[in-house]
Amino acid sequence: MAGLSTDAILTLLQEVAADLITPRFRSLAEHQVMEKNPGDLVTVADREAEVAITAALTAAYPDVVVLGEEAHSADPSLLERYLAADHTFTVDPVDGTKNFVEGSPDHAVMVAASRADETVRAWIWQPEHEVAWVAERGAGVWRNGTRVVRTPLRDVSAALGATSTWALRGKQLGHLPTMRLSWVCCGVDYPHLLDGDCDYIIYTRSNAWDHLPGTLMVAEAGGAFGQADGSPYTRRSDGRGLVVAADPQTYAMVQPLAQEALTRSR
Repeated sequence: MAGLSTDAILTLLQEVAADLITPRFRSLAEHQVMEKNPGDLVTVADREAEVAITAALTAAYPDVVVLGEEAHSADPSLLERYLAADHTFTVDPVDGTKNFVEGSPDHAVMVAASRADETVRAWIWQPEHEVAWVAERGAGVWRNGTRVVRTPLRDVSAALGATSTWALRGKQLGHLPTMRLSWVCCGVDYPHLLDGDCDYIIYTRSNAWDHLPGTLMVAEAGGAFGQADGSPYTRRSDGRGLVVAADPQTYAMVQPLAQEALTRSR
């Protein structure tokens, strides 16, 4: 196999979800849900789906290093191999596992492809919503085949924010409107920003498997993102918080306010 087209990888995610994830939705037995760390859940669906996706990617690209969320949890040294590699994929087999376990449709399968430190392709498949988001660097972001572009805000002082950071929920950044709770799933958060349901999102954690897909999509839609301290966000970023915004002007206004708020919350 010489490689997989963007459409072929989307089909892969859809087929894996249909075979291994959706049949378990609202049907998980107690022994099929485990806790990696306090409050951090994993299910048989996460593990089996990641194995299937990783196997297909490595068969198509023998030189690739795949950083899967569950594989990294089992073997943290995988991160070193991922950072040393030129051609990489990240896989989050069930983003929003807690939502999935609780029977919420707000979960997703996410994959991103990178060359060196540049994310070049990204996929988010929301199986219960039946919505596919796909992006290629320089070619835009597409929702079920329709291109999506965010129009810059006319009044950035009215920007609507969301966050999953407990200490910031219900808080204001400067004179901006009070931030709402995010959808607590990056594979749902980013699409809501792209659809215009919020104008910026603040995160404390910035794991590559959570954020590489969505940040490429936001960039391709005309948005902007970076670490909370203003430095660029890449697959090598070390978790200094993340700010994602619908347009560069909103990012420029929110970033210093977010940095201050995150510093105070620690």
